[in-house]
Parts: sequence; C-alpha cells; structure tokens
Amino acid sequence: MTEKAEAIAHGAATIVNAIALGKGAAFGVDLWTKAEVRLTEEPQIIKGEITSDPAESTALIERTVLRVFKHFSVDKRFGAKVKTWSNIPVARGLKSSSVAANAVALAAVSALGKTLDDLTVVKLGVDAAFDAKVTVTGAFDDACASYFGGAVVTDNLKRKLLKRVTLPEDLTVLFHVPSRKAYTGDSDVNRLKTVKPLVKIAYKEALKGDFWTALTLNGVIYSAALGYDNSVALDALTAGALAAGLCGKGPAVTAVVSSDRIDSVRTALQCHEGEILHAHLNHEKAKVISK
Repeated sequence: MTEKAEAIAHGAATIVNAIALGKGAAFGVDLWTKAEVRLTEEPQIIKGEITSDPAESTALIERTVLRVFKHFSVDKRFGAKVKTWSNIPVARGLKSSSVAANAVALAAVSALGKTLDDLTVVKLGVDAAFDAKVTVTGAFDDACASYFGGAVVTDNLKRKLLKRVTLPEDLTVLFHVPSRKAYTGDSDVNRLKTVKPLVKIAYKEALKGDFWTALTLNGVIYSAALGYDNSVALDALTAGALAAGLCGKGPAVTAVVSSDRIDSVRTALQCHEGEILHAHLNHEKAKVISK
C-alpha cells in the first residue's frame, strides 16, 4: 500500500484566548505547515516526524492520523508514516499545534481516498489535540482561523463557529518571538479563569467586529494573569500598531500594523530580545496539494 497525500494549512493568531471563557476569537496569517501522510500495511503503527523541529513530540500528528483512521474504521487495516514541515516556531503561542493538526487531518483523509466536510476535519484535529494533551480548550478558535482564514469568533465548548469575517488585505502582522518555549498543556487553568469577567469584555468586542480592540485588551489581561511583561505590546502600540498583545499563552506577541507603520513598529519590537516574524493576513482555506 503506497497511497499518500500532502496538505497545507496556514497559521493563526489570537484575538481572544479561550482558556478563561471557553469562547475565543482568532485570525489567519500566511505562516504555514505542510503535512505528508503515507499509508503503510503495518496496522496501528503510526510514526511521525517533525522535520522543522525534530526534538518536538510527535504525539499530536500521530494521534491526528489515528483519529482519522478511527473515523473511517480503518485503524486496524492501516498504519502510516507522517511528516510535517513548517515555518511556525513551536510552543510560542503561534498555533503550531492547531495548524499541524489541520494539515495532518486533511492529508490523512485524502490519503485514504475519502472526503469530509471542513468542520469535521477541524474537529478531528481538535479531538487529537485533547488526546495528545497539547490543549486546554481544544483550541477550536485557532483551528478554525487556521483552516478557513479570516477572523473567526467561536464557542469552543460547543464547537460552534459563530462568525467568520474577511479582514482588510493591506495589513501586516509582526510577531515578536522570544527564544523560550511555553506549552499550553502546562497552563495553570484555575489561575487563568480568575480573569474570566475581563475576558468576557474582550470577547464582546470581538463579537461586535472590533477585533483589534479585543486583541489588545486580551493581551493586557492574559499578560497580567500569566505574569508576562506587557511592555513589548505597549511599545508596538506607541510606535503606531493598530493592535498588539500576547498571542495564545505566549510568550510571542502579535502586532497588527498598517503599511505605513511597519518600519517604526519593527524597530520598537527589535528593542526587545527575540526574533521578529513578518506575516500577512490569510484568507485561503487549508487544502490538499498533492496525492
């Protein structure tokens, strides 16, 4: 058996982190992860490889393939070899897990010669994230923003996509990415839930479509709850960013910038130790790119 398929899903960034409320919002960016799934005749043996960060755990990509196999009741017929490639740094709050799960799920479905509706693909990846213990809420908001592009507002607990909005194309996203890693599965959920009333305000702004106010407010709230210094975001705002705040559970910071402010905001971010990633908004759906 040599059936294989390759798929791509794009990145996402936080508007409202769903950990405190069980509801969230996020938007798509043009960072990416590609996944190749090759079926084997070794039932129940699934081997993963993260080529861009080989030291990272492959549990998520293996569990994602297993979820797809179980969905189609072929988990006792096939095994798989799975590879991913990505330009998204792992464990910095940049949604690397959600993006990888989308790409792997889509490639696995295609390798089997099957089709599924988009939300079912997304939900299989979310289930796998719970299986692999890389998520607290299932990150349904991040997964939808990655899979569909644009800005999304979701109810993660009910797994409902409440709103999807096309964003202006002329905006740039700058990420400040420190070298240290922080894993979502290690988050102190009880501590984060203490800020629930404040996050509710940010979420209401997102529902109204005021995404950039929501993003900045969310960043202030979660930075305080997680003990992060919010000066990176504040410096970006001072330099002219439309919005800036913590991405996910950090430590990366997102800055949304109009074209005439890119240089000044980048200069402000470069005053802090870390890498600067330059991205654009994404409205392209995840897709199979070869079979």
